[in-house]
Amino acid sequence: MVFGCADSRVAAEIIFDQGLGDMFVVRTAGHVLDSAVLGSIEYAVTVLNVPLIVVLGHDSCGAVKATLAALDDGAVPGGYVLDIVERVTPSILLGRKEGLTRVDEFEARHVTETAKQLVSRSKAISDGVASGTLAIAGVTYHLADGRACLRESVGDIGAG
Repeated sequence: MVFGCADSRVAAEIIFDQGLGDMFVVRTAGHVLDSAVLGSIEYAVTVLNVPLIVVLGHDSCGAVKATLAALDDGAVPGGYVLDIVERVTPSILLGRKEGLTRVDEFEARHVTETAKQLVSRSKAISDGVASGTLAIAGVTYHLADGRACLRESVGDIGAG
């Protein structure tokens, strides 16, 4: 299953050369987690028995850019976009603590943190990883050349 960004340029079925109905996909702006997302992913894990969750981020991510703008320039968005920025902020702050400076580095950090949050926030997911029936791959997608790059793995994702 794929949990990715809602950006229309990042269609999981096209990136992974799959047909409609071939994989379970959940998308939110900035691949941010909330209870509905976790419930959807837990359904895929516990009912559909998916063996792999791919967290799919990408370059030129508007959610990461909006979060950086809010933190750097005070450009705090209104409405529910603020909720997205608030959910991305911990990834950005952690990246800054590590010395990251480039937007692409923050995008990769957010993918890594999202993968880790899946395990820490969901017992069904953490149990699946612990039992060896589930793994998580954090991947960034490059819009210009179509490359996907593994950034994080949790559990056994198998040999490449």
